Amino acid sequence: MTAWLRCDVAVVGLGAMGAATLHQLAARGVDVIGVDRHVPPHAYGSSHGETRITRCAVGEGKDYVPLALASHRIWRELEARTGETLLDACGCLIMASRGGAALHHGKTDFVGRSTASARAFGIDHETFDGEEAMRRFPQIRDAHGASAYFEPGGGYVHPERCIAAQLDRARAAGARLVTAQVEALGQDGHDGALGQHRGVVRIVTGDGVIEAGHAVVAAGAWTAPLLGAPFDRLLTVTRQVLHWFEVDGGLYAPGCFPTLIWMHGDTTEDYFYAFPALPGSGLLKAATEQYGVTTSADAMERATWPEEAAELHRAHLAQRLAGVGTRAVRSSACLYTGTPDSGFIIDRHPRMDRVTVISACSGHGFKHSAGIGEAVAAEICGEREATQLAPFRLGRFGAQA
Repeated sequence: MTAWLRCDVAVVGLGAMGAATLHQLAARGVDVIGVDRHVPPHAYGSSHGETRITRCAVGEGKDYVPLALASHRIWRELEARTGETLLDACGCLIMASRGGAALHHGKTDFVGRSTASARAFGIDHETFDGEEAMRRFPQIRDAHGASAYFEPGGGYVHPERCIAAQLDRARAAGARLVTAQVEALGQDGHDGALGQHRGVVRIVTGDGVIEAGHAVVAAGAWTAPLLGAPFDRLLTVTRQVLHWFEVDGGLYAPGCFPTLIWMHGDTTEDYFYAFPALPGSGLLKAATEQYGVTTSADAMERATWPEEAAELHRAHLAQRLAGVGTRAVRSSACLYTGTPDSGFIIDRHPRMDRVTVISACSGHGFKHSAGIGEAVAAEICGEREATQLAPFRLGRFGAQA
């Protein structure tokens, strides 16, 4: 098959991570092509739904903090260049039952870990108890005995806007975008003979072939089917559902109500998160996380049912947030792609040294995405070794990788 496009770097997948990486490579003058099976931003992967929680003191661990800080800086820079509002610092409140036994993204004591991260990096924050949380935010009920962490610089980002802004800037810097389904990817001399020039990465799409000196695979839930081992052993895809409930838009407006993460019991199911009502919407977005049933990107049930929203309301919202309507006005399904330790994978492919894999956001990746794109682009361009990416290498999984 004759190649129809050539470039220095190709980025496969243009969601949170791919769009950020494309933007950063193009800004460095790299001849780069981005390819996605749908026109981004779209609602088929993990990077949609109007809002994503962001904060800088990350309870998942201190290794994530530099990436979150970099992302906030980049989004503010993009806002200045584009005039778009990407990040709303309405504050982020994290609460847990006292003792912090519940697991969240593979970690216990999420409030304590968030506090430790904030102290280590000098991030503005407060800690208080559930009674103080209810006093400050009268929308919150039944928080007696809880512990709380509040980060005033946290809040939410608009994922579709963030992706669109980065893709627009990438195009302006010369990046080419291709809409096509990637069917196979290989590197000469490593994973099969797709050509004669050793070291070239070939990306086979339904419309032709893209040849690149390097490829970045940021395909989310499609990563394992595309790349096979070891990713098919490490990545698990689950279906998640977001719901929007009617509320008093003034009571739940940004500035009156923060983004909220609440682990109210001792199991991973005793958990939900919620957002302020966007201006003019009168709708509070809320969700929990479901990991019991695995799926795939192509097999996931994208339809939602009223019973799912009713159960979220009954189990999590009814007694803890005042004035939330019982019926979801709308719902939307998305995908999480997770690893055994709920951390990210950012590394070279073990058999293709010209392929970098950025995947497994594990439900908490968007807030780090702009920083990850910057670090990966810098590493590919040889600007510096991305030491902040070392904790996310494949080697931590031992024989599984």
